[in-house]
Amino acid sequence: MKEIEQTLGKFLRAPDNIHREDAYQVRVMVSQDWNPTEIIGLDSDVEKIKGWLFDTSKVLSHVGIVGMGGLGKTTIAQKIFHDLEVVGHFHKLIWVCVSQSFSADRIMRSILEGLGENASGAGVTQILSRIQQVLKDKSCLIVMDDVWNQKDVDWWTNLYSVIPKQSSCIIITTRNEEAVIGMGVESSRIHRPKTLNDEESWRLFSKFAFPASKGLCPEERLEKLGKELLKKCGGLPLAIKTIGSLLASKVDSPSQWRRVLESFHALTTEGKTSSVMASLRLSYDELPPGLKQCLLCFSIYPEDYEIRADQLIHWWIGEGLVQSKGSRTAVEVGYEYLAELISRCLVEIVQQRGFDGRVYKCKIHDMVRELIIMIAEEEELCCFDEQGRQKLTANTRWLCFIDEMEEKSMKSSSKLRALLMMSSRRFDFERNSLRSLRMLDLSNCTVDEHCVKDLFSWISSLKRLASLNLSGIQALKELPSSIHKLLNLQLLLLTGCSNLEKIHPSITNLKKLIILDLGGCPIQYLPQGLGRLSYLQEFSGFKIVSQPRMPCFRLLEIRELINLRVLRIHVSSTTVIADNELDVLSQLRRLNVLAIDAEDCRNNNVLEMLERLTPPPSLQELYLRNYKKETLPSWVNPGQLSRLQYLCIENGDLVKLSSGQTTWNLEGLCLKYLMRLEVDWKDLEKDMPVLHYMEISHCYNLKDFPCSVMEPGVWRKN
Repeated sequence: MKEIEQTLGKFLRAPDNIHREDAYQVRVMVSQDWNPTEIIGLDSDVEKIKGWLFDTSKVLSHVGIVGMGGLGKTTIAQKIFHDLEVVGHFHKLIWVCVSQSFSADRIMRSILEGLGENASGAGVTQILSRIQQVLKDKSCLIVMDDVWNQKDVDWWTNLYSVIPKQSSCIIITTRNEEAVIGMGVESSRIHRPKTLNDEESWRLFSKFAFPASKGLCPEERLEKLGKELLKKCGGLPLAIKTIGSLLASKVDSPSQWRRVLESFHALTTEGKTSSVMASLRLSYDELPPGLKQCLLCFSIYPEDYEIRADQLIHWWIGEGLVQSKGSRTAVEVGYEYLAELISRCLVEIVQQRGFDGRVYKCKIHDMVRELIIMIAEEEELCCFDEQGRQKLTANTRWLCFIDEMEEKSMKSSSKLRALLMMSSRRFDFERNSLRSLRMLDLSNCTVDEHCVKDLFSWISSLKRLASLNLSGIQALKELPSSIHKLLNLQLLLLTGCSNLEKIHPSITNLKKLIILDLGGCPIQYLPQGLGRLSYLQEFSGFKIVSQPRMPCFRLLEIRELINLRVLRIHVSSTTVIADNELDVLSQLRRLNVLAIDAEDCRNNNVLEMLERLTPPPSLQELYLRNYKKETLPSWVNPGQLSRLQYLCIENGDLVKLSSGQTTWNLEGLCLKYLMRLEVDWKDLEKDMPVLHYMEISHCYNLKDFPCSVMEPGVWRKN
C-alpha cells in the first residue's frame, strides 16, 4: 500500500497533472475531519458494502445503512468514503448531509458547489442541468447522510434523474428503513450495523478513557467499573465514546467512576433513557457552568449545520460566557473551551488547521442536538417545534433567524440577547424592542443601500451590544459617527464589505474593542487615534499607504497597541514607510501572528523597506503573500524568529527558502503558487527537523517532496 501511495503521490505532483480534474476527488465533505484510529469493529461492515459498490452487475447501485442513533452509521459511510480503493474507483465523490428539516434547494446547491461550480443565482432546474453536465460520462459516489423520511419525493426524483447510471452508487444512512426503500434501495442492499461486542466495546472505551496511557487501563478497579458501565452502553459506539471521554479526567479517582456508574444506572433503569442519551446527559451534567452555556449555544443552529468556530467564539465573548484569563486572550480561552467540548465527544470537528489542529468548523451529532434542545427549552433560552426547528417566543434569548421565520415575530422579543441572521432576505431594521442584544451577526444579510441609515440608527441604540458582525454587506459605504454609542462593543467585524471606504473618527471611542477586522475592505485611510484602542488584540485589513495631507492612522501609531496578538497588514506600490516607523513592529512584544500582503507590489523601494520592518522575536506565525523578491526578508531566519512555529508563503517570485546555516523550530510550513522556488526535500528535512505538517500547491521545482494520496499537496509526519 505504501508503494502505491508513493507512486500515485509522484504522479499527482507532476506538473502536467497539477490541474487535472481527476488529480483529486471532488467532494462536498472535502474538509471533513477524519480520524480512522477511532474506528473499531466496523471492518466487516465496510468490506461488505464495498463489495456492493464494486458489483459491476448493477447499473446504479443503491445502498442503505439503517440503524438507531449512535450506532455508527455515519462512521461506516465515512470510512468507505475515505477508503483508497473507493477513491480510486469513482471519478467523483460527493457527501451531503440531509437532516430532518432539509431544504431540497440547499441539497442541490451543496452538490453543485461540491463539484466546483458556482450555484449562486441559479434556480433548481439550472442547478440540476449543470450537475448533469459535470457528471456526464463519469462514475460517482454520492453519500446522503442522515435521511429522516421520504415523504417529499420530488427533490429525490429530480436529483436521481441527473445522476449517471453507469458505474455509480448512492449510499443512504438513516434511522428509518422506509426512507431508503422509498429512495429505491432493494432490501438485499440494506445493511444493518450490529452493536459492538464486549471486546470491541472495551477497546473503544479504553481509547477514550485512557488517552494518557495510550488505551491501557492503569488499574484493575477501573477496568471492573468500566466494564460494568459498558454493560449499560449496549455496544453503541456513541455512548461508549461519550462515557469514556467523561471518565478520562477521573482516572485517579475510582470513587468518581463509581459515582458515574451509579448515575448512569439510574438514568438507564427501566428504559427511561437510552444508553446514548444517558451518556450524553451525564457528560453535560459534568461540565462546568460556563461550558454548559457554551454547549447550549449550538442548539439554535440548524441540524447538521457546519458552524464556523470563530463565529461561535465571538458569540461566546459577546455573551460574556468567555473572558480572558491571565495572559490568555478571550479568543484563546474560547478555543480551549471548544477543544474541551470536542474532547468530551459533545462536538465534532469538521475542518481544522493542519499543523496545530485549531478548529475552523465544527458540528454536533443529532442526538447531542436533541439533548441540548431539551435543556435549552427547560432553561427558557429557546423554543423548538417537533422537528427541532427553532420557534420565536417572547422569552427567547438566542435566535438563529432563517428564511422560514416571520420577520415581524422579532418585534416582541425584548429578551433577545443573541441574533444570528442566516437568511438572505432583505430586512427593514426597525427593531425598537431588541434592546437587550449582546451579539448581532448580520453577515448573511442582504441590506439595501437606502436601509443602511435605518440599520445604524437601530444598531446605535443597542447599548449592551458587545459583538457586531456586518461582514459582506455590500451596501455599506461608510461607518457612521453613531458607532461611538456602542461603548460596550468588543468585536467589530467588517470583513468583505467591498464598498466600505470610510470609517468615522468616533470609532476611536470604542475603548473596549479587542477585535477589529477590515479584511477585504477598500479603505485606504483609517482615523487617527486608533492607537488609543489599547485593548485591541486582533487588527486586520490595515493598509500602509502614502502620507495624505489630512491626519490619519499611521504605522507609527501601531506601537501604542501594546496588547496586539494578531496583525494583518497590506503594502502596495504607493506605500511609504518612514525611517522612524521601521522598528514599530519589533515593539509589539505580545504579537504572535503577523500577515503581510504585498498586493503584487513590485516597487523595489517598498520591498527594501519590508527588509527592515522587523517583527518581535515572540512571533509564532508568519504569513507572506504576493512577495515579489527572489529571497525572503533578511529577518525571516531562525536566529531572529526563534519561536516561529508556522510559516506560510503564497504567490511570489521566491527562488530560495533557507540559508541552511541554522535549523528552524518550524512545526508547519505552507508553500503555494511559488513557481520558481527550488527546494530539495532532503535539505528541508535537515533545516526543519521538527516539521510535522506541510502544505504545497503549484510549486513545480520542488525535488523529491512526499505527498499523500488522500490529501494531495499535504504531508504529515508519521
